[in-house]
Order: sequence, then structure tokens, then C-alpha cells
Amino acid sequence: MKFKALFISLCMLTSSHSFATEKTKIRLGVLAFGTADWELSVIQNDPATASADFQLDVQKLANPEAGKIALQSGSVDMIVSDWIWVSKLRATGSDFTFFPYSTTSGALIVADASPIRAIKDLKGKRLGIAGGELDKNWLLLQALAQKEQFDLNADVDKVFGAPPLLNEQIKQNRIDAVLNYWHFAARLEAQGYRQIIDGKGIVKALGINEDVPTLGYVFKQSWAASHKNAVNAFLKTSQRAKDQICTSDAVWQKIIPLTQAEDEPTQKKMRQRYCEGQIKQWGEQEQQAAGRIYSMLRTLSNKQLTGDSESLQPGTFWSISQ
Repeated sequence: MKFKALFISLCMLTSSHSFATEKTKIRLGVLAFGTADWELSVIQNDPATASADFQLDVQKLANPEAGKIALQSGSVDMIVSDWIWVSKLRATGSDFTFFPYSTTSGALIVADASPIRAIKDLKGKRLGIAGGELDKNWLLLQALAQKEQFDLNADVDKVFGAPPLLNEQIKQNRIDAVLNYWHFAARLEAQGYRQIIDGKGIVKALGINEDVPTLGYVFKQSWAASHKNAVNAFLKTSQRAKDQICTSDAVWQKIIPLTQAEDEPTQKKMRQRYCEGQIKQWGEQEQQAAGRIYSMLRTLSNKQLTGDSESLQPGTFWSISQ
């Protein structure tokens, strides 16, 4: 009987120990060549991750829409997306929430010798636009043009297309300017092209001085509340990884193959623009600024981008202190 009792006790201890050391698995969906992959590479190669409260299961995605589908279907726990989409879903009863990842946005780029020096100079020109009619930078650029008494939507020859295709079009002089995603804009800048204004500049010109994130980690609030320690530990680790990429040349050297940039000027420009997107401040003021941007986009898109809700939904933003 004593031997049996001892055996049961040992089994219970073993079971308790296994439970105590079990980590929360975070199924993270990321684009195969996105910048989130840069941070994940740092995290997965950091010895400190071994003692973290979470275990990453990284799933590569073909495109952003595939990520949204995977998250909504429950195939992954977390993706990188934007807070406008999160608010729109919350208005329909979903409980997704957002934690900031980057403030880096797209940019309006022209050839260095181009006569285009300001937005008003786009009149009568061919403008390439990535992301379609509802691209946030395109909508906000239109608002800025209206502020300057210029109907950008009516007075330019718009060319919508995929980001790499638009880069090729401006190189072949088929378009006069391109409003492209930041990493494609950075590649052009490294080749001598000139930035007229970027997403942050557009927002500031519209009267919003706070740096508002463009992208962030998106996940279910209910799931995060049930795995709070692991989720918050991952978010903090992600921020540290970004810091390392931006401050350590040794870490950056390991990231370079992931950038798919073969020449040093492009690598440097991509690192510069990436690091400019670091979240320096994220609090009440920035969240209120996001609400003002939301209102603009709701009007500019005729509710197509935001949905019917008049304001940003409560709970759209996740706080690590929650």
C-alpha cells in the first residue's frame, strides 16, 4: 500500500510539473516576406525566448486577406492588420482587438528630376496608387488636396495596381508619380527617386500631430484575456526585437536576407524607414487621434472602409496593462 501511495504521489508531482511548464501556443499568421517576419526571426533566435511564457507557431500567409480569413475562421490566433478593420468588425459583434506594431506608412514618390514638388503639381499627371480606391493613404491624400482647393480624384489620371508593378511603371516613365506602400517606396528612394510626402506627413498636414499606428497585432480579446501573460509577454518581446533590429548592426546583418534587397543602399533605406515606424508613445492622446482619423476616413470612403459606425468602437485597442 505504501508503494502504491508513493507511486500515485510521484505521478501527481510529474503531472503538476508538466502543467506548470506548459507554454501557451500562439498561432501567428504572417506574410511570407513581411516585416513581421524580421521580428520573428530575432525572437526565435534569442536564447531568452526559451524561458518565455509563450511558444510561437508561425504560419506563412500568401496575402493580407488570407490572414483575415485565417483569423476569423480560428486557424490562427493573431495576425498583423489595421485598427480600422478591427473597429468595423467590433461594430458587428466580433471581439477582435489591436495592439500597435508600426507607424510607418506609404509615401508619394516621383523621379528626382520630376517637376512635381507638391500635391498640386499632380494635376493632369498619371498617378499610380497601390491598394485600390479604399487605400487609406489615397483617401487621406484626397482630403489634403481638398484642403488645398484641389480635386485630386478628378484632376489626375489614376492607375491602380500591385505595388511591384507600379514601381516598374514609374521606372519606365509610364506614370509620373506613385503612392506606394512604404517598403516599395523605400526601394525607389534608394535608387534616387524623391519622396514628396509620406503617410505621417499627410496626417500631420490634416491637423493631427500624434503618431498613430498604421498596423498592429490583431487577435480576439476573449482569447487574449484567457492567455494574458503569454500574449503580453509576446507583445513586449516583439517590441524588444524591433529595438534590436534598429540598434544592433549584428542583428541587422541577420535580417538582411529577409529584406530581399540585394544592394546596400536599399538595405539601409529599408532599415531607416522600418525604424522610423517604432512606437514611441501609445496612450490616450494617440487613441483619440485615431478616432479623428477614423471620422475622416468614414466620410472620405462614404462608410465603405469603416462601416456604418459613427465612431471608433470601444475595445478596438488592447493595452498591455489590461
